[in-house]
Amino acid sequence: FCETVNLTVWATRKYKMILLTEKHQNLYDSFYESTHKNEHIDSKTEILVGLSAALAMNCSPCTSYYLKVAKKSNITKGEIKEVLAKVMAVAAGQKRLQLQEVIESNGINIDLFK
Repeated sequence: FCETVNLTVWATRKYKMILLTEKHQNLYDSFYESTHKNEHIDSKTEILVGLSAALAMNCSPCTSYYLKVAKKSNITKGEIKEVLAKVMAVAAGQKRLQLQEVIESNGINIDLFK
């Protein structure tokens, strides 16, 4: 867990949000660090949730961070693959629903397409 926090500090400092005031940056840093001190999920689950969120948000630095933490936490290649599969499934479902919503809200009859 200490290694996780050290990587969190590194990632936060390396990718400082330059558009935030110092006050807001400090509040963000505090909030982000607090997400590593969970009451209801274990450390492994927290890392896998973080990895899936990083992938879903298309955040390369975040994904790299969570992969490094996962390796140090002995998370297996199989677990990483299952996380990726779940993110892909949710993303694919979202795109299907997005298209369906556009079709329905614009009165487009897809059956008229060749």
